[in-house]
Amino acid sequence: AMVGGGFGAMVAAVDDAGPLAWALLSATLAVLLVKLFLSGRPGLFGSRGIARGQALPPVVSMSWLLPPGIEGIRGFLGGPLDLIAKAYPRYGNVFTVALAHRRMTFLLGPGVNEHFFRGSDEVVSQKEVYEFNVPTFGRGVVFDVDHKIRREQFKFFAEALKPTRLRTYVDQMVDEAEMFFAKWGESGEVDLLHELSSLIILTASRCLLGREIRENLFEEVYRLFHFLDMGMQPISVLLPYLPIKAHRDRDAARKELSQIFSKVISSRRRSGVHETDVLQTMIDARYSERTYGGRHLTDDEITGMMIAILFAGQHTSSITSTWTGLYLHSKMYRDKFLPPVLEEQRSVLKEYGSKLDYDVLSKMDCLHRSMKEALRLHPPLIMLM
Repeated sequence: AMVGGGFGAMVAAVDDAGPLAWALLSATLAVLLVKLFLSGRPGLFGSRGIARGQALPPVVSMSWLLPPGIEGIRGFLGGPLDLIAKAYPRYGNVFTVALAHRRMTFLLGPGVNEHFFRGSDEVVSQKEVYEFNVPTFGRGVVFDVDHKIRREQFKFFAEALKPTRLRTYVDQMVDEAEMFFAKWGESGEVDLLHELSSLIILTASRCLLGREIRENLFEEVYRLFHFLDMGMQPISVLLPYLPIKAHRDRDAARKELSQIFSKVISSRRRSGVHETDVLQTMIDARYSERTYGGRHLTDDEITGMMIAILFAGQHTSSITSTWTGLYLHSKMYRDKFLPPVLEEQRSVLKEYGSKLDYDVLSKMDCLHRSMKEALRLHPPLIMLM
């Protein structure tokens, strides 16, 4: 199953940036990107702005040669981890980075994270921050709607991924995994990140995107999702409509995906076929009466929701799976931690037989603890915005 990330953390996962950066971030790192215009837009510090006499977070300045707005853009595009590593020793847990006409305020550590986690949607709004996702996800979904409609759409996601639904996906995931690993052979060398990323895309296409996509259109959809992924560059956060090749490819891929999903959705509706996948959950979903009069989602809204859910879990799942595998097979840990994981699996399968299901997988406590430790050491989502 996908390792959940939540849609408030849909920034693409990054590679390991060294012990210093991770030590600064730790497992409790949260970063709040607040879209504050220079005119003083209401934001984190209250719905009416900054109180008279209240101190603002310090604005990062590392160079005498560049103005803060330009320096901030250069630092952000170079990677937020390096930016944090340089600013933290000098400015502490709370500081602001100027990005041209916007300001990015970082909150590091549990002592200040509560301002982010306890802030209401009206005060700490995600919509303005994540509008750079609109060209990818599409209009009318997730961060292109107000928080009340977005809350309803997130309920659709929750319905699709609740435990009773996940139980129905396990057989499909097992089938995909067995077919995938059958190609490995008994020994050899693999790029674990590439292999597990490929496997997760396969299982996601089966359980999320639908049988029709997996069986008939996987290669094409995989190619289009790659263009969407590559369309999220650091510059996209600031200028999502900048006419660069990555954005043009992204826009063309989004249009083609909408056409593909529309055909699949129309076919299901005409035939009355009811599949057990997330796509079907979105087809059946209805807004409340007070939201859009209780109507079903449009085909384009469903496409946007499917893109969003895949983006939310694909990176987090592949990176966490990779770190788990690397630690279990590393020279330092494989003799201590890998044998208990393997023995647990042998014991569980001996007790329950070769049939894997949700309940049997839940018995593998040692494996689950290994994954949790990998998450603690290398959280794939380094920023919550």
